[in-house]
Amino acid sequence: MSAIRLLSLIPVLATGLLAGPALAQQAPPAKKLYCWDQGGQRVCSDTLPPEAVNAARDEFNARSGLRSRQVDRAMSSDERTEAALAKVQADNEQAAEQSRRRTEQALLSSFNSEAELRRVFDERIAMADNNINTARYNIANLRRALVSQLSQAGDRELNGQNVADKPAADIMERRRELATQLRLLSAFEQQRSELDGEIEQTLQRYRSLKGLVAAHNG
Repeated sequence: MSAIRLLSLIPVLATGLLAGPALAQQAPPAKKLYCWDQGGQRVCSDTLPPEAVNAARDEFNARSGLRSRQVDRAMSSDERTEAALAKVQADNEQAAEQSRRRTEQALLSSFNSEAELRRVFDERIAMADNNINTARYNIANLRRALVSQLSQAGDRELNGQNVADKPAADIMERRRELATQLRLLSAFEQQRSELDGEIEQTLQRYRSLKGLVAAHNG
């Protein structure tokens, strides 16, 4: 072998000689010791059986005996669902709290008086009142029409005549329309009552916030 070739191999041989001891000194991964509760007793093993995979356990370094990790019990499907629902509820409550704070800041910064605040609700009040008045107007007209139709049908029966199919069908349709309008009126009146409650609550909150600010500034 020529001197040139020997010189070219020196770096390779040196690398191999240096790497050899380093590789030999690398310690194998430390073994683990697992401990968990099973059947009311504490069980420890250097292997984790399938039935213990989801159990709460402590993991120890088998060489030092020190605990290296604590693993909680895996949640069941129902528990995961409950946890997810609890998180959603917590997120919603946090969002509601943030919204409440922004609303309070808007109340204080946007309105100088209760009269200004009341005007915010004027459009909704007008719409609710209009719905109620429209439903009442329709109910009154339907009742008059139904009374007239029933009177005509009654006269025919008193005179020994049969009520034709179309008048009878018209009477049934009018009754359905009247029942619908009555349900609408009830719903509109309920909405109006809830709106009154919302307005009063908002005004009370506004007064409370104004009082807190005044007391703080005083």
